[in-house]
Amino acid sequence: MKKLLPLAFILIFLNCNQKVEYSYLFQNPELPFEQRVDNLISQLTLEEKASLMLYNSPAIERLGIQEYNWWNECLHGVARAGKATVFPQAIGLGATFDEKLINKVAEVISDEARAKHHEAVRKGNFAQYTGLSFWSPNVNIFRDPRWGRGQETYGEDPYLTGVLGSEFVKGLQGDNEKYLKVSAGAKHFAVHSGPEKSRHHFNALPKQDDFYDTYLPAFKVLIDAGVESVMCAYNRLYDEACCGSPFLLDSLLRQEWGFEGHVVSDCWALDDIWARHKIEEDKINAAVVALKSGVNLNCGYLYKYLPEAVEKDLIDEIEIDQALKPLLLTRFKLGLFDPDDRVSFSKLSVNVVNSEKHKQLAYEAAAKSVVLLKNNGILPLGRKELKKLFVTGPTAMDVKALVGNYNGFSANMVTILEGIMGKVDEGTVVNYSQGCLLNTDSVFNGFWQAGMSDVVVASLGMNYLLEGEDGDAMLNNNGGDRISIKLPRNQIEFIRLLREKIGDKPLIVVITGGSAIAIPEILNLADAVLFAWYPGEQGGKAVADIIFGDVNPSGRLPVTFYKSVDDLPAFDDYNMQGRTYRFFQGETLFPFGYGLSYTTFDFKNFKTNKEIYNQDEIIQLSLSVENTGGFDGDDVIQVYYKSVNSQLNKPIKSLIRFNRLSIKKGENKTIEISVPVKEMALWDINEKKYVVEPGKYQLLVSKNANDVILLKEIEIR
Repeated sequence: MKKLLPLAFILIFLNCNQKVEYSYLFQNPELPFEQRVDNLISQLTLEEKASLMLYNSPAIERLGIQEYNWWNECLHGVARAGKATVFPQAIGLGATFDEKLINKVAEVISDEARAKHHEAVRKGNFAQYTGLSFWSPNVNIFRDPRWGRGQETYGEDPYLTGVLGSEFVKGLQGDNEKYLKVSAGAKHFAVHSGPEKSRHHFNALPKQDDFYDTYLPAFKVLIDAGVESVMCAYNRLYDEACCGSPFLLDSLLRQEWGFEGHVVSDCWALDDIWARHKIEEDKINAAVVALKSGVNLNCGYLYKYLPEAVEKDLIDEIEIDQALKPLLLTRFKLGLFDPDDRVSFSKLSVNVVNSEKHKQLAYEAAAKSVVLLKNNGILPLGRKELKKLFVTGPTAMDVKALVGNYNGFSANMVTILEGIMGKVDEGTVVNYSQGCLLNTDSVFNGFWQAGMSDVVVASLGMNYLLEGEDGDAMLNNNGGDRISIKLPRNQIEFIRLLREKIGDKPLIVVITGGSAIAIPEILNLADAVLFAWYPGEQGGKAVADIIFGDVNPSGRLPVTFYKSVDDLPAFDDYNMQGRTYRFFQGETLFPFGYGLSYTTFDFKNFKTNKEIYNQDEIIQLSLSVENTGGFDGDDVIQVYYKSVNSQLNKPIKSLIRFNRLSIKKGENKTIEISVPVKEMALWDINEKKYVVEPGKYQLLVSKNANDVILLKEIEIR
């Protein structure tokens, strides 16, 4: 992009006395980014400044600046940009409870993003989704299973979301002292989690402590991790449009939290300010209020009116300069104004894209994400004895059930049927029928084949046609959300008829989906149930390896599985009472953190270094874990805390640490965990700040949110 024009030259002398000529100071890679940005802004006209604050920023040829499109997605792989490795959807990554894995996944994604970007630039392709600024991860709290976009999150817990989200950010952005590998973006700020149909005009009014204890913590963790951008949400919060909120974007984000990156609007969210929220009367005033509130980048078109706003004295040009600076700093930190030989990431070969190493990591992530919900002993299935197998169900041969939304594609998509076919030997007869459609009642097939088989594997559930973002879920009439959290009726009926046909022969059910699904009927009918989420390109191989015992299942639920929507508050109620394991007091189908294994683990010797702590101290925990079963396996140690005598309306319990551990059969490991007391702080609505309430607390070592194994009581003064 380093096109030099015949203008007055600035001469720079290097140590080797070689003279390099630059037309402008901002082109000199030896100078600090801040100085270069200031110089560039001084060269721009008002109209050019405004154009650079649009997501589809045009070229400024007189300055040698290429066009740049800011819009890129990478929730679980480089999305919408051609060939890429497809990892499990974010909710599946959440089910791994493995922050080191998440970091590796993000590092691979950024490798592929860099390689694809530079290859696109070499052929003069500056289209959308070829850039280096990514609007991922989504760290909204999955507060209600009806939300179609909940699949994009890491689940319902603020602590889990913050840990996994921050590792994703670090993996994406890299650790180079000067340049960002890519820029990550935390979205959607804030209190955004459906319903989809009302997201453009809804006013979220959560209780103050819910806002600070549930909706904000993950964003704060990502800010502390150095995330480069934050996307403001469509909805209103406390009567202010999120993309026009001085409280959210200035007082909280920049002044209190010290955020130094740029804020991008959700796409066309500025139109909501005037057209749907009715806060401003027209487009110009909507652009002005967004700029003054702290939005640097407009995904949309309203910032083209900023020059007119200056002419009308609605804003000063210096305010535009101040808003443009963080945005240009990001471009400089990405190396977009420097020669490729200065940016080591530019040397990444396109051969890394969907390489064998990356496919193997996608497989590992899928294998660690699958949750075993039920097993009466039929799994793992023996291959040597298996003569006749029948595979059926609407998602068994469905690529859409692998990828979820905001996805890429590769040439190596392994469906569940293909995964199973890759495992069985040539002496086993395998038949397949789709059996039923996703959500149409009148079509059933394959019963005669089922009756002739020794074992039946039925793959059911959702794909992105049934749940997702408003406008994308083509078979959904509710904006991508779900009214019921059950499986479609025809799928339940299909399994019932299948069970009647096969009698007492083993029935293994695999369920795909991006959210909690109430499956009491399936649990009664099936011998084993696996929840596979949207497991990515290697999902079929991972599921098959679990079915046949080459992999021990180790995924854990990052969301509560409720029995019915009747157990939940109204979907549009953003208060947390009665939601998630932290506030739900009813009986669940499966609790947060649940997941079975082919082996057993024994927890012993839970100790703390003392029993009474001051506010500034660190709690040191230790315990031993032994694999007492017959398989090597992974377990996820979960540590929760709860107040014994709190006077405040606080969560029933909260996750404060987790540790994924690989233990061979017969092996015993000792785990040590450190927890600063200050991390137990919650919002005090009277004090208007986070406090650790003095009193007695329980520390709970648990298999899941409901199954406490070991307990220690401590006191905090």
